[in-house]
Amino acid sequence: MPDAITRIGFVGLGNMGWPMAHLLDPHYTLTVHDARADVAESFAGEHRASATTDLAGLAAASEAVITMLPNGDIVREVALGDGGLAAGFANGSVLLDMSSSAPLGTRQLAEDLRPHGVAVVDAPVSGGVAGARGGSLAIMVGGDPDEIDRCRPVLEHLGRVIYEMGGSGTGHAMKALNNYCSAAALSSACEALIVGDRMGLEPAKMVDVLNASSGRSAATQGKIAEEILSRDFSAGFTISLMAKDVGIAGGLAEGLEMEAPILARTRDLWKDAAELLGDAAGVTEIVKLWEEWNGGELGSGSG
Repeated sequence: MPDAITRIGFVGLGNMGWPMAHLLDPHYTLTVHDARADVAESFAGEHRASATTDLAGLAAASEAVITMLPNGDIVREVALGDGGLAAGFANGSVLLDMSSSAPLGTRQLAEDLRPHGVAVVDAPVSGGVAGARGGSLAIMVGGDPDEIDRCRPVLEHLGRVIYEMGGSGTGHAMKALNNYCSAAALSSACEALIVGDRMGLEPAKMVDVLNASSGRSAATQGKIAEEILSRDFSAGFTISLMAKDVGIAGGLAEGLEMEAPILARTRDLWKDAAELLGDAAGVTEIVKLWEEWNGGELGSGSG
């Protein structure tokens, strides 16, 4: 078993990656990289870290490299592309992918890095930017149990609860399926409220009944009242990101040659929402689809 991790590389300093790397810098020797070199330099200037534009050099300086990137294709390019991490990884290193990546792609990446002596652990997160800042993320982990144990002290700085899901790709699968369930619940709640509004039901009272009954969900218990009925729409998670995750779940079902009709239709709905409402729209703005289709704002009685 390799020694405990003391040196970490972190690739991807976006809205999630920056606060996550910040939680690690007091505890590890940290080297950071971002596609925007100025962002990595800025992070290094504010924290106890070094910045580099050299991915192979970052890997050579690290026992574990964390990736927090937009998708699995980019993770693969960072790992295996020209001058990528694989060119610098030492035998016994680990790639800890905390991005929302496609599970079957993660499994293939693990196979492709194995000849380099590199393990892949997938550890996507739930909890948003607030969870990243507070170290309270829920982390879903897949990979070899010994490698997961080796990474656990790192993950414990980032999350409040760590769920070990199984072999390679299972963490990414769980993240995508969780967000599919979240998207489906929010979609169905919006649709129910629009239909009830047309019937003359008061949306706020509908939410109260749902929350006291079997129709309750995280959407009805928080998002609906706080963001939709208030017209605040301040969700930190965007429609485009949700569409990506539901698309990953749909791709998983197809890759496993499974019939999943609700998943397929939910994927299409969120894909359409992202195209119509724009990349910056928050997830709760999806209610605007039903408002447009039915010619009225929720709460007007004409939804």
